[in-house]
Amino acid sequence: MSDAKNGLTKPLAKYSHCRRVGDLLLIAGQGCRDPKTNIWAGVEFGSKNEILSIDFAAQVKGVLRNIEDVLRSQGLTRSHLVDVQVFLTDMKEQFDQMNQIWNEFFESVENPPTRTTVAVKGLPGHNLIEMKSFASFKV
Repeated sequence: MSDAKNGLTKPLAKYSHCRRVGDLLLIAGQGCRDPKTNIWAGVEFGSKNEILSIDFAAQVKGVLRNIEDVLRSQGLTRSHLVDVQVFLTDMKEQFDQMNQIWNEFFESVENPPTRTTVAVKGLPGHNLIEMKSFASFKV
């Protein structure tokens, strides 16, 4: 699968955003970088390119949008997700807000995916959150 041809963000290293293995789709860790602008969602920069602020909610929505784009590139929807691993840089400050957005995103999904949330010291780029997902072609 060519990510560029599918309108997905270009990986920072040599890998694909997803790989099909049997009836499973393994989706690489997704951050919040916008594929059209290559800019991290929710990050406000100053005149000297310093980070002024990061909107965590915008980042969560950006990650979910990117996952949905990968799913769509394979003819799938959020209802095909079976497992998601969430990585947060500040569990204490981010967990409740992430859960609220998660619940809204999966509100219409009858059988939402299982989820594990893990605290990490850091993530690539300006990401405060990243998600690795697994989807099934048979749901």
